Amino acid sequence: MARTGGKAKTRKAVAKRFKVTGSGRIVRRRQGKRHLARRKNSKRLRRLSQGALVSPADEANLKENLPFHSK
Repeated sequence: MARTGGKAKTRKAVAKRFKVTGSGRIVRRRQGKRHLARRKNSKRLRRLSQGALVSPADEANLKENLPFHSK
């Protein structure tokens, strides 16, 4: 969603879900850990707890919504 004119505003829903690293990449949570955890093994649950980098194709859209956080 491109903005036209005016002051850039941070999309708070996006700011709560994504963090920007020191090098400017964006980190997201992994899917699949919210429920049905008893059938997933411990190794898999630990891996799902770690953040993952957003793909470069999606970074430009996210950085539009995080104008004061991106490098």
